[in-house]
Amino acid sequence: MSHLSTAERRSLDDALNRAGFYPLLVSDVVHDALDQREPLSHLVHLETHFDRNEVHRHITVLVLTEDMLVITHVDDQQLDDEGEQMVAQISTESVPVSQIRSVVLSYVYAQPQNYTSADQARELTLAIAWSGGQRLDMGPAGCGDPQCDADHGYTGNIVQEDIVLRVSAEADGLQAVQNAKDFARALRKLSTSHPEPAAVPGPVQPRPRIGNRLVRGHHGR
Repeated sequence: MSHLSTAERRSLDDALNRAGFYPLLVSDVVHDALDQREPLSHLVHLETHFDRNEVHRHITVLVLTEDMLVITHVDDQQLDDEGEQMVAQISTESVPVSQIRSVVLSYVYAQPQNYTSADQARELTLAIAWSGGQRLDMGPAGCGDPQCDADHGYTGNIVQEDIVLRVSAEADGLQAVQNAKDFARALRKLSTSHPEPAAVPGPVQPRPRIGNRLVRGHHGR
C-alpha cells in the first residue's frame, strides 16, 4: 500500500466523519464495496430534506479506483413518531471505468460581467453516464410569432445520465464545489485513458419483411 493511497483512504474516512451521517456504517459499507481496491479520488455529498415533521437525509459517496467507479447511496427512514426506530437503506454499485460514457460538468457563476480568473463557481452539477440510460425532458413547442396560437407539438432534450449531483456554495460551501470539480477531473482523466472495449459482433439477424399494411409506431410505450 503506497503512501499516496493510504492518505487518500484516510481522506475518504475523514470526509465521511465530517458528513456525520452514520459515519462508521457508511465507511464499512463503502470499503466493503471497494473489494480491497485503493481509492484514487472520492466525493461525499450529503443532502437533507424536510417532509412535514420528518427529516430525511441521503448521502452519496463516489469513490474512484484504478478500474472501478464505486457508488454508494444511504438513506435513513423514521419508523415511529418519536424517531426512536430508524432504519438505513443502502445500495452500492460498481461500474468499470472503461464503461463510463460521459462526464458532464455544468457551472453557475454569479455576476459574470465582473468575472476574474480567481472567481470560483457558485454551483456545480456533475452528471455521469455509463449504462446508456436517457432522460427525456419535454415541453410544448412554440414559434417566434407572439400572435400565433397554432399547436406546434412538443419539443425536448434527451440527456444521458445515470447519476447527477448538484453542489452549491450556499448549501455545501466553496470547498465542496472545488472537491466536486477535482473528482470530476480525476474521473474524466481516468475514463478517457481506458478505451471502451470493442463490441463482439453477433450473428446477423434477417430483416423483417414489410407487408402491404401500414403500421403506425407507438413511441414511448
